[in-house]
Amino acid sequence: MSHARAIHLSRRGLLAAGGAVGLGVALAACGDDKGKAKDSGSGSTAAKSGPWTFKDDRGKTVKLDKVPANIVAFTGVGAALYDYGVQVKGVFGPTTTTGGKPDVQAGDMDVSKLTVLGNAWGQFNVEKYAALSPDVLITTMFDDAGTLWYVPEQSVKQIAELAPSVGISVYDRQITQPLQRMWDLAESLGADMKAAKVTDAKKRFEAAAARLRAAAKAKPHIKVMAGSASDQLFYVSGTHLSIDLEYFKALGVNFVEPPESAKKQGGGWYESLSWENVDKYQADVIMMDDRSSAIQPADITKPTWKKLPAVKAGQVIARSPEPILSYDKCVPLLTSLAEALEKAKKVS
Repeated sequence: MSHARAIHLSRRGLLAAGGAVGLGVALAACGDDKGKAKDSGSGSTAAKSGPWTFKDDRGKTVKLDKVPANIVAFTGVGAALYDYGVQVKGVFGPTTTTGGKPDVQAGDMDVSKLTVLGNAWGQFNVEKYAALSPDVLITTMFDDAGTLWYVPEQSVKQIAELAPSVGISVYDRQITQPLQRMWDLAESLGADMKAAKVTDAKKRFEAAAARLRAAAKAKPHIKVMAGSASDQLFYVSGTHLSIDLEYFKALGVNFVEPPESAKKQGGGWYESLSWENVDKYQADVIMMDDRSSAIQPADITKPTWKKLPAVKAGQVIARSPEPILSYDKCVPLLTSLAEALEKAKKVS
């Protein structure tokens, strides 16, 4: 979730709050180079045994004598690389739930075989990281300043001294762009991008996108709201800045859009509502944050929530604000929303 130190918002506060909805909110820049990522392909393919170079979305180029073997990554990034056949040695970020089960962001990885450097915001065991003899650290970025996601500000210099880093931007663009960047990265790391599993997943993604476009065109009157729940507040996310919502909107989905003035305290990502005002916006379908940091729909006991027309109609689905950036994992995001629109009744 987004924690940010944007001016007056603490990154931890955003995690708790919008960590539910927007996540990245104006984070303070920790990196040097600024600059938005290009749409695709600045990473270069390398032979498994040869030298390795990759230009990330900060515009920084990492050059190594050989393809990285000891990779440490944010959990969701590790999960995406895993889908392409690239294994990471260590992860940081939500990896296991309080019950010990894999977190939703761990994807298909066997978390019992990973070295977990930190399972929550602010946790990153630098000693364990050093012991892995890392070749590279890979994570996402939720701002245009080059801030590496889930790398603690207080440890960023120590961490940077141990290995170079690669940042993939997931800020203010459609999901197809970071999907392509992760594809480029996996390919550079030696993944077989012509494998049937990989190419089939991309075809399924394209088919799912076509299905969602058709569903949105057939139901233009159905209003969709992206929400996230905490004990004290309900967050309504705007489509601007979020890679999934920007893409869904481009496919024609009709979203609830909080005004910019209402999203100001949420760094431009979301509007915070008290539970008494959770009915401020009319919606026919509600997409709810599926991350472990957010309260899940089945556990929301607020009477005002239960009175919402979409809730009463059973038109609530999951949303992944931090999608695992492999085509395989993004197919269900499109399919779920398409199916919801196809079945949705106008209730608002």
